[in-house]
Amino acid sequence: MNDLSSKKCVPCQGDIPPFDKSEIHKYLKKVDGWDVKSDSDGSFYLFKEFKFKNFKDSQIFVNKVSDISEKENHHPDIFFGWGYCKVKILTHAIKGLAESDFILAAKVDKI
Repeated sequence: MNDLSSKKCVPCQGDIPPFDKSEIHKYLKKVDGWDVKSDSDGSFYLFKEFKFKNFKDSQIFVNKVSDISEKENHHPDIFFGWGYCKVKILTHAIKGLAESDFILAAKVDKI
């Protein structure tokens, strides 16, 4: 199994189809503890909640996720507060999941 965290996110211009369920499940095995959920329009996204001891630790984690996201030019939705951070990843241009979403998830897991 290749290590997704060593790959680089590729910008998507919306010219590819989103992964289907079989492709999603194949890639889901390559990341740790991420859930696949769907929005009201049926599009899939990756979601994971992280727990921390306090607000400061959550904030430090969010800053690290932000740094990675900016470097990869792939920006997740991040929700955080005292003792938690929730990360939602999808490729907005295709309203679904692509390899870069799983790459970013693997990089977030390395924090």
